Amino acid sequence: MLVPQDTVHPPQTASGEDITNLWQNCSNNSASFFHHPLECLLVGLGAPPGGPGPAQLSPSLAAMSLQSSTPEALRVVNLLQERNLLPPAPVPAPTPCLTQDLQKLNCSPEVFRSTLTSIPQTQSLLNKAKMPLGLLLHPFKDLSVTTIVRCRFCRTYINPFVSFLDQRRWKCNLCYRVNDVPEEFMYNPVSRSYGEPHKRPEVQNATIEFIAPSEYMLRPPQPAVYLFVLDVSHNAVETGYLNVFCQSLLDNISSLPGDSRTKVGFITFDSTIHFYNLQEGLSQPQMLIVSDIEDIFLPTPDSLLVNLNESKELVQDLLKSLPNLFEKTMETQSALGSALQAAFKLLSPTGGRMSVFQTQLPNLGVGALQSREDPNQRASAKDIQHLAPATDFYKKLALDCSSQQVAVDLFLLSAQYCDLASLGCISRYSAGSVYYYPSYHHQHNPAQVERFQKDLKRYLTRKIGFEAVMRIRCTKGLSIHTFHGNFFVRSTDLLSLPNVNPDAGFAVQMSIEENLDDMQVVSFQAALLYTSSKGERRIRVHTLCLPVVNSLSDIFAGADVQAITGLLACMAVDRSVTASLSDARDAMTNAAIDSLMSYRQSVLTIQQPGLLVPACLRLFPLYILALLKQKAFRTGTSTRLDDRVFAMLQLKYQPLAYAMLMIHPALYRVDDLTDEGALNINERTIPQPRLLQLSVEKLSREGAFLMDAGILTIFNVGQNYSLAFPILNVLGVPNYAAVPDNLYLLPELDTAESQRTRAFIGWLRDQRPFFPSLHIIRDESQLKASFMQNMIEDRTESALSYYEFLLHLQQQISK
Repeated sequence: MLVPQDTVHPPQTASGEDITNLWQNCSNNSASFFHHPLECLLVGLGAPPGGPGPAQLSPSLAAMSLQSSTPEALRVVNLLQERNLLPPAPVPAPTPCLTQDLQKLNCSPEVFRSTLTSIPQTQSLLNKAKMPLGLLLHPFKDLSVTTIVRCRFCRTYINPFVSFLDQRRWKCNLCYRVNDVPEEFMYNPVSRSYGEPHKRPEVQNATIEFIAPSEYMLRPPQPAVYLFVLDVSHNAVETGYLNVFCQSLLDNISSLPGDSRTKVGFITFDSTIHFYNLQEGLSQPQMLIVSDIEDIFLPTPDSLLVNLNESKELVQDLLKSLPNLFEKTMETQSALGSALQAAFKLLSPTGGRMSVFQTQLPNLGVGALQSREDPNQRASAKDIQHLAPATDFYKKLALDCSSQQVAVDLFLLSAQYCDLASLGCISRYSAGSVYYYPSYHHQHNPAQVERFQKDLKRYLTRKIGFEAVMRIRCTKGLSIHTFHGNFFVRSTDLLSLPNVNPDAGFAVQMSIEENLDDMQVVSFQAALLYTSSKGERRIRVHTLCLPVVNSLSDIFAGADVQAITGLLACMAVDRSVTASLSDARDAMTNAAIDSLMSYRQSVLTIQQPGLLVPACLRLFPLYILALLKQKAFRTGTSTRLDDRVFAMLQLKYQPLAYAMLMIHPALYRVDDLTDEGALNINERTIPQPRLLQLSVEKLSREGAFLMDAGILTIFNVGQNYSLAFPILNVLGVPNYAAVPDNLYLLPELDTAESQRTRAFIGWLRDQRPFFPSLHIIRDESQLKASFMQNMIEDRTESALSYYEFLLHLQQQISK
């Protein structure tokens, strides 16, 4: 097992409770959250050459004096009078009030951001603000140096926010102890000069990556190992997914991350488990069937995981023949649990990635499940049942996998209930991912097939880190409260990540244990130690520096409304499972009430009627309402249980930028796209329409509108389109009635309207790692209901409108 240098001692045993959120009450409200609290070849994000020298990094930290609070952040907004508050483009992260030099050195908010960009001096001040303190990370987004310098006391990596007392000594910005500068660190490999340690890349960049020396490993770095576990029951064959998988892997097999040591293996299963001997020297793949699923064993342990380079032809032969092997099967049972046990036995000696493809509820052997969903309760306005797993089998197996450096990724392709609440545990606790394709069918749902193909290509070829751990450190006085994401907590600040990928996000709740009275700034550092697919041990370090403030107005001025929303969503998911959905909904509403009440009582100097908020939080009530109407938390609307659970898993796992699209989709009018204000990217002109409020007031029967809801993009054609929207020039049909029901591709027409529309949708898709499916709909289409459900500002039978929600907040705050 590979561990950071400072975790060689036996790690503490962690139970499942380590990743169960701690909840506190803060007021008389019934439920509340508060009381305590793009890959780049790494050159650092935004650090200019010739950055601050010793004068700016003096022991007194004099240069870290804060800028004055931005007046705009605290401008008073009356939400009952100003309702059209959406900015023309997505909300940027607020900039911490640091000196300009430090702002340039700070970590990019795309990688590391805080819910509060100004940290309260005391826990009591944070309690008074009634806002959560936490961090949101997207850590695996390469600069290689040979010397790794760390604080010899707290093990913090040297970073732009340390102080150089002189050329030979530096003071840690987390524990404030003094360290010696190593002799070899005196040489700057960039400037090729000696004697200026403060100008080295590690001290100029908030994100940096090191090649780790041998002392960072307890065994040789593992090879890239990929094991594919495939459902081949009758239901699976009917969906047609196996053909798509085999063809995708054939197309991308040479692009799998790895080196000459890369290994692959395959297991298929129905009521029995099928292994495949792919050892070099065979004339064709050899299938080995194990029917005793109660006591699973490996028939030929040494020939089931093979070197990809040596056995590539056999692997390709197997992929070409697999769909035909099972095309006439009538086997309806699924022994998923036994297949997972077999896969675990196979991967345990090396570690690696297990990719599981499942199409039905497992109904045979260990881990068998029974349907827990009552379709009549999908639209219940009461508490939703069965959000917690039905068995601990999948969680226990995931923890076993994690201990052997195995991560499990689950692809669920099904039209029926599969109990994702139970199956998802296999990925959640092993640092894997969950992919979900409801109603997947190769003929009846071409949009899902396209999405599966695109996602699978990204999945097979994206960067991957093996046998990883991530440690979060913070300045003395601060402490970690709770982690959110897919992982296993090995100790209080250490996450076990058998695999890490560029699409995974994490969140951390923080608390203030000791007063920060004598500090002007505090720092947070995330250090990710992993093995690259090429077998290199690497350390990626991100450091974030934030000012310390002693007034509520400064705390509010530094509030990051999107980060707060993202953290509250993670907390609400946990609360839905450990308490109830209604309790989580109440807590989210009370989060808005408590913080805005604190602002009104303690910051506002002039009291006046209305719902008054600081400009920086003007979207907070809207985002809370959006969460209440989001698929994960909504009530009174028919929602399949697996759909709801998948939405919850996404909110916990997605990086913030992608989670926000799920919470508050983006709506654009696209029948009048022009080149005015367009972006020019790689000689492509990308129109930039304005964001619209999510209300039917903004729709028009004469127009066409595009809703971007993350993994789903809906192109809605108005019934009475006018000449301003030449439908023939975009969709290639003569009129509204001719728009097909299942259109999911925009035709490539040689018209300006077609080129602008395709350029804009293509640009939206390029902004994210997953593939959003496109649905082109009319008012009569089945998906119109999904489009309308995302109109967050409108009233429904079971939910308040935005204006009614504002009135409710005002009433509660004025009590």
